[in-house]
Amino acid sequence: MSDTLGLLYPLLGLAVGSFLNLCIDRLPRGESILSARSHCDACGHLLGPLDLIPVMSYLALRGRCRYCQARIPPRAVWVELGTAALYALIWLRFSDNLQGVLVAVYGSLLIPILVIDLERHRVLNALSYPAIGLALAGSFIAPGRSFWEMLAGGLLGFGLLLLIALVHPAGMGMGDVKLAAFIGLAVGHPQVLLALFLSFLFGGALSGGLVLARAIGRRDPIAFAPFLAAGALTTMFYGDQILSWWAART
Repeated sequence: MSDTLGLLYPLLGLAVGSFLNLCIDRLPRGESILSARSHCDACGHLLGPLDLIPVMSYLALRGRCRYCQARIPPRAVWVELGTAALYALIWLRFSDNLQGVLVAVYGSLLIPILVIDLERHRVLNALSYPAIGLALAGSFIAPGRSFWEMLAGGLLGFGLLLLIALVHPAGMGMGDVKLAAFIGLAVGHPQVLLALFLSFLFGGALSGGLVLARAIGRRDPIAFAPFLAAGALTTMFYGDQILSWWAART
């Protein structure tokens, strides 16, 4: 049974990743993710079951629409593979307990948020508000944590990034502030401080490397949601261990 579930988790991740691609394509355009059938964005042709098999359809069609030969963004297959990898890691780290379910839900929300921010430099309310609502509901059942710890994390994440946004509005948008509130509710206090620290650490390291490589300029805007997501996921997986290690060394 355990081996079967271990296989089903990444397969479920592939299916979820396919749906997340639909969200990434439609939500920035204000389109429904539930009512309209899947179709090619270039020619509008409805897609059949053979066009919608995660990863395999992309490879079989060589990254092009079956009907008009328009190029399918490679991002589609990377989102599917990335979600499958995330679900596999969730199984390895949490098995099928409640914490794993919560991390799967929160991770599935973070993926479209970070990809849309990378592509469009926007953190959509259509994703951040439902994420905050789900994390608030999840705070009542978070294993080993009280509701007040989770609520304190949400308020602290929101407050810290709101302060940065007010002091330096060109460097921090309100979308990032709302995303920090979601992350705080998802990881709680004091883990939210670790998540934000890691976010700035990851962001600073990558940005500095890109500047040194002259891939970007010092004043070029960089999407921050991917770093917030990376800090949040690292904390969800290993936050307690990192904080325990840090406490033992201080």
